[in-house]
Amino acid sequence: MKQKRMVKSNEIGVRIKRRRRELKMSQEELAERLDVTYQQVQRYENGMNKLNVENIQLIADTLSVPVSYFFEPADKMFVAAEEPPPYLPADENKLLKHFRKIKNDGSKDIVIQVARLAAKTSN
Repeated sequence: MKQKRMVKSNEIGVRIKRRRRELKMSQEELAERLDVTYQQVQRYENGMNKLNVENIQLIADTLSVPVSYFFEPADKMFVAAEEPPPYLPADENKLLKHFRKIKNDGSKDIVIQVARLAAKTSN
């Protein structure tokens, strides 16, 4: 029988850090939302402290990802790039799904310019 590999604390920490940075969130902001010190967040991200189930759930909720995000094999996290990640809001999912279908780089640039312009006018 094939034995499954256990996910290590430092691997979970790497994923916490990656997602926090994707959200452009500082360690201090994450710490505040988790009601811990930023040093504790550093220890989570460096794999120095093991996380219990409750903390993993709280971090997942705070970072808007499913708990499985921290346990998926790395090869499965990136191979499924055709489908948007399930933790994005529905409108972002729809936009990303259509954007990924665009093959022409010029067309992609136009979409990016339109999005940038729309973002500027909505402020």
